[in-house]
Amino acid sequence: MDNTPAEHHVPKTPSLYETHKKVYPQKIAGRFRNLKWKISGAIMAFYFLAPWIRWDRGEGQPDQAILASMNLGRLYFFNIEIWPQEIYYLTGILVLASVGLFLATAMAGRVWCGFTCWQTVWTDLFVWVEENIEGDRNKRMRLDKAPWTFNKIWRKSLKQLIWIAFSLVTGAGFLFFFNDAFETTINLLTGVGTYAEYGFTALFASTTYLLAGFAREQVCIYMCPWPRFQGAMFDEHSLIVTYEAWRGEPRSKAKKNNPNAPVLGDCVDCNLCVSVCPTGIDIREGDQFQCIGCALCVDACNSIMTKLGRPGELITYDSIANQVARSNGKSAKKRVIRKRTIAYASLLFAVIGLMAYGLISRTELEINVQRDRSPMFVQLSNGDIRNGYTFKILNMINVPQTFTLSVEDLEGAQMTVIGLAKDLVDTVTLDVDGDSVTTFRIFVRTTKDALDEQFEDMHFVLINTATGERIDYDSRFAGPVR
Repeated sequence: MDNTPAEHHVPKTPSLYETHKKVYPQKIAGRFRNLKWKISGAIMAFYFLAPWIRWDRGEGQPDQAILASMNLGRLYFFNIEIWPQEIYYLTGILVLASVGLFLATAMAGRVWCGFTCWQTVWTDLFVWVEENIEGDRNKRMRLDKAPWTFNKIWRKSLKQLIWIAFSLVTGAGFLFFFNDAFETTINLLTGVGTYAEYGFTALFASTTYLLAGFAREQVCIYMCPWPRFQGAMFDEHSLIVTYEAWRGEPRSKAKKNNPNAPVLGDCVDCNLCVSVCPTGIDIREGDQFQCIGCALCVDACNSIMTKLGRPGELITYDSIANQVARSNGKSAKKRVIRKRTIAYASLLFAVIGLMAYGLISRTELEINVQRDRSPMFVQLSNGDIRNGYTFKILNMINVPQTFTLSVEDLEGAQMTVIGLAKDLVDTVTLDVDGDSVTTFRIFVRTTKDALDEQFEDMHFVLINTATGERIDYDSRFAGPVR
């Protein structure tokens, strides 16, 4: 008789989480692999070399061509200088990136993920280091299962040291986009850098080390939100990595040019497409959100088809519509231009045009005037009404400028400027430093009889003494309730 307590017979609840299985991507050669290396090289060249490009902006200005200066509050891109109040340009860049991603996805699926995503680029580099130190796929698998010998220790240690070194360079490289590259490099190497410089370098280095060295495909599958809604971006005509099941099935192990082989599918079930996949999926099972569209399985399959003397592109970039058409013996063609892509492209060019117009028509001088709200006005001993204004002039060029300021459309208006005009004047000269914001405190006064309403329209007139350019700024003058 079983005397085991009843609670011990409760069935074990199955785990809701799948055990992680390490992916060992196999090295493969082919046109898509070569294309990936070229794109990766271009991205890394920009990342590591762009901060070192110099651009002369004049005395006292940063000479780094591409710089997002937190200290100065400016974004520099060669001869373009974006100020904090022009944050809408950054918004435009983000919109361009989003719409561009939508367009690329509508045309070619997750082509961004497979070729240009920085997670993919850095992971490829880390895997390349691993391959050169630990060997090909089978050797790496055997090495991981083997006991800790001298051979395993030195290979694993060397790999980790190279990963850490490259992660530190990557972390410092990110920092260079926000601080002068030359100065920051000297600070970091000589030990005189700030806690922030060392801290952010360590932060970016550690994320690179963990994500590219260990997380790898888990970032693409579990952490990245893009796979979850990418399906809304493409349709049956989008080019994605597909398997021609109608041609490949049923799978066989037929030999090259064997006349006695049964008539089966072209797929020989070699599983090379699975071995080279960086996320470890089998593309023959159909479209899957884990597929990043890197097309390495295309290179793998084509290499086998070539060896066996069979037609290539059994796995290829194609659309679902074309695959269905071919499986039914019909002709198929790629439809890149369609409503979805036209809509995305139109929006993309519209934003580009709007930003280009904004940059072309962009003024190098801005005025901001804030009228005092408390009190709205002051009635002086002689009965005159006075309003106070904070007058700011933003000079976006690195050259001092001089302006004359006056008030129009307010009968009898005169003004005083703290530090410049103690007595009442009709006009006042304002000197503004280059590449700076200069603030003035201005008091405008007029007689009570000159006011017909509680709030009278008026405007400040600013004239550049060197060029004669006139800038009007509409404002209001407050008085007693009528």
